[in-house]
Amino acid sequence: MKKILIIGACGQLGSELTFELRKLFGHENVIASDINAPKMDLADEYFEHLDVLNKEELNNIIDKHNISEIYNLAAILSAIGEKNPKFAWKLNMEGLINTLDVAKEKNLTKIYWPSSIAVFGPDTPRKNTPQDTIMNPNTVYGISKLAGERWCEYYFQKYGVDIRSLRYPGLIGYKSLPGGGTTDYAVDIYYKAISGKNFECFLNKDTYLPMMYMADAIKATIDLMQADKEDIQIRSSYNLAAISFTPEEISNSIKKTFPDFEITYKPDFRQAIADSWPDSIDDSKAREDWGWNHEYDLDRMTEDILLNLKRR
Repeated sequence: MKKILIIGACGQLGSELTFELRKLFGHENVIASDINAPKMDLADEYFEHLDVLNKEELNNIIDKHNISEIYNLAAILSAIGEKNPKFAWKLNMEGLINTLDVAKEKNLTKIYWPSSIAVFGPDTPRKNTPQDTIMNPNTVYGISKLAGERWCEYYFQKYGVDIRSLRYPGLIGYKSLPGGGTTDYAVDIYYKAISGKNFECFLNKDTYLPMMYMADAIKATIDLMQADKEDIQIRSSYNLAAISFTPEEISNSIKKTFPDFEITYKPDFRQAIADSWPDSIDDSKAREDWGWNHEYDLDRMTEDILLNLKRR
């Protein structure tokens, strides 16, 4: 049986991915780890405190649990990264290199590392952005993700490390709070709506961005990692897409359930980051190579999030 290590398991993506992988492979076969203390639902004997910058700690955990696969999700996201760029670079880069090195040295089976649409920049084609195109990111998050993609392909070509990656769009979920990304308005807005509060958006009402419901992101990640090695034709990172919308459109979707919901707009420094990213993504390579297909559109996502937040 494979033994999986999740690095960054306390984050928005990490927590949900941990639970789904445990459903598939068994609780005891998926080790959660994070530099932060876990919430109660992760706080058990299968959680390890880990600073991914400490390679010795990483090695010890891999040996202790006989790990064969790693999902390294530890990262400083776009908006927070701009406030502390040197630390964002250090964590995002050194954490990846440590993971790639232990995979090479211990001959691990597979590695997953997420990239982002932040690798694109203001000169990238904004509509249906191709898999291979101009990349000139202007945030430290995007710069680190682009550099990380090159390292991933390098370790695959030079050392045969089976590294797999997706360029996530903005991810939207209801199980954890926003984590400091430019697209996180689309998470926070649902919390405000369910609480009966108005929402002040830090982006303009007509700012189109590629987005994805967390359930689809988890599905894509697991599908990619379950695909045959021979089907993975891209070792930098696959474009991934589902839906694109504006703050005004998500507000209108919410108003179908909460007619009195109100949104105002007060753009801040995150508007410039959003303006450098695409409106929509061409993910045809993912669909052709390993059968990717999303399930949620905007209204279905809104309905599901509001239903689950009401239950909580």
